[in-house]
Amino acid sequence: MGAADEQIRVSETVKRKIERHRREGESYNDALERILDEEDAGDFYDGFGRWSDKEADRVREGRRKSKEKRKRRMRERAEDAA
Repeated sequence: MGAADEQIRVSETVKRKIERHRREGESYNDALERILDEEDAGDFYDGFGRWSDKEADRVREGRRKSKEKRKRRMRERAEDAA
């Protein structure tokens, strides 16, 4: 990583949080880049709109069937225990 082009001011609280996340030998800039990249990679809305309606319906149906199967197994186990 090259020399910093700019400086930013952060509170002591923010600095301590960055320090807790820094890895050995990692600069503050490197730590911030990694942390921000990790946040971007896990954005909840990133996956929305990627499936076709048909694929989304297939997944929904699979989830519905799995839920019914779990409920049925739980009822059967409750009956066996009684």
